[in-house]
Amino acid sequence: MKMHKTVNDIQEEIIDEFSFLGDDRESAVFYMMELGNKLAPLDDRYKTEEFIVKGCQSKVWLTTDFTDGKVIFKADSNTEITKGLISMLIRIWSERTPEEIINTDLYFIDKIGMKNMVGSQRSNGFAAMIKLMKSYALAYQTKERVN
Repeated sequence: MKMHKTVNDIQEEIIDEFSFLGDDRESAVFYMMELGNKLAPLDDRYKTEEFIVKGCQSKVWLTTDFTDGKVIFKADSNTEITKGLISMLIRIWSERTPEEIINTDLYFIDKIGMKNMVGSQRSNGFAAMIKLMKSYALAYQTKERVN
């Protein structure tokens, strides 16, 4: 039986991956773009205004499903860096319970030096992605309690 990785296990993996790059900002940004390219393609029907993450300079579309008590996130972006950012969040949070998502301390952001990699505009967009993903989790948690 395969051990289920925790949210923090995945954050540690991401930190390890970026630590190999040292302080090379260019390599880190390139790696982030590579991560984005591994994201499963998002169906075009979700690339509409309804699914846009507000507060992002780039276009980011985010959709969710709730299956077997777990939130499944899917996303895409029109820029590679932003796609890399959302892909890390999906890697950490997709197929998690609402509680796991709501209670996560995303410490990997500081540990990989994200502020040095992305400008303030992208940082604001990243914060908007996190906020929206947590609000979806909260909505599913509330819905679960009601049912």
